[in-house]
Amino acid sequence: MQTPSFEQLLEATCHFGHLKRKWNPAMAPYIFMERNGIHIIDLYKTQAKLEEAANALKSIAKSGKKVLFVATKKQAKQVVEEHAQSVGMPYVIERWPGGMLTNFPTIRKAVKKMASIDKMTKDGTFDNLSKREKLQVTRQRAKLEKNLGSIADLNRLPSALFVVDVLKEHIAVSEANRLGIPVFGIVDTNSDPDTVDFVIPANDDASKSIDIILSAVCEAIKEGLEERKVEKVDNKDASAEGEDRAPRKRRARVSHKAAEATPKAEEAEAPQAAAEEEKAE
Repeated sequence: MQTPSFEQLLEATCHFGHLKRKWNPAMAPYIFMERNGIHIIDLYKTQAKLEEAANALKSIAKSGKKVLFVATKKQAKQVVEEHAQSVGMPYVIERWPGGMLTNFPTIRKAVKKMASIDKMTKDGTFDNLSKREKLQVTRQRAKLEKNLGSIADLNRLPSALFVVDVLKEHIAVSEANRLGIPVFGIVDTNSDPDTVDFVIPANDDASKSIDIILSAVCEAIKEGLEERKVEKVDNKDASAEGEDRAPRKRRARVSHKAAEATPKAEEAEAPQAAAEEEKAE
């Protein structure tokens, strides 16, 4: 994984913070200076923090766990959707369903409802409904797809949350904090970094800034997934080799026993042969 250079981050406007009057004092360590009433973020710290977050996400992906991406702001929706889909991770880009993490079983029931409607369509039950019922079911399916379609494959709680704009997604962050799920986030100068486990100080309003950070993060996740595949193949080959060795060992033991048994059999046959010779004489 290659972390974006200082120049690339600068070009993507990652350094622009919010107005001085809107700042959160807890972000002071990540602020380089103030210019024309706007805070400028220290991009060297952005680089370091991005690398740290990417390495942590890589290890999560390598262990086969899921990372949930959250971004409901307009300029981040499409970027997050594209990057999350590229690595096969779940994401939320519409309204955050309250209690999605703290009341996860209820959310799973809603997802199962969506699956049951699909089953009705396939087995012909849907065709037997009245026109009004069909309309109601179709609307319900469309609503569920819009809000929960992107998390349909999330069968258990995610192992990490990646948030764009922790201030806007404060409900998701607080739910993750309550459950002890680590939070990775792009944190601007108006947000509280203390609620985030892996802070990436950067502009969370510009789509260019969001894109360059998500590109680095998803590249690290992709590397983790590829390493996991390689390990699986290696383990499979090792187990197959072990199974192949076992019969060889058994065959070796059998042949060794046969070799031991041969002299004994010859010893037993010798007196019998001598007795037969005496009789003949």
